[in-house]
Amino acid sequence: MIGLLQRVSRAHVDVAGQRIAEIGAGLLVLVGVQADDSAARAERLLQRVLGYRMFADAQGRMNLSLADCGGGLLLVPQFTLAADTRQGMRASFSAAAEPMLARQLFDHLVAQARRSHGPVACGHFGADMQVTLTNDGPVTFRLQA
Repeated sequence: MIGLLQRVSRAHVDVAGQRIAEIGAGLLVLVGVQADDSAARAERLLQRVLGYRMFADAQGRMNLSLADCGGGLLLVPQFTLAADTRQGMRASFSAAAEPMLARQLFDHLVAQARRSHGPVACGHFGADMQVTLTNDGPVTFRLQA
């Protein structure tokens, strides 16, 4: 499972012109699910997302995690993160999970996040989403579990 973490001062998701999810300061995480992913990998990714130190401490160093800061968490499914782009001019999605498995694992990730952190918002699996964010820093990390 892949997570592209972006530290944001705010972010939101719109579907068909309607705002469906929104956070203030915190993390926007684009989530890619691969064919060999499992619930255990989703839980490991969440553990890393919540504990990854990417927020400034009193000395201005990135020593604080989202769990330390209590910021918002916006999880957005993004199929294209599982793409293989090493060759040619078109991505291959052979490593991506089938939609049913991907939806189950994304939903599991969201449910676990809501049990262990607040506030949590999420995009809509399979929807054409417009994601708007203000990247703080910018700070962006790619995690894989």
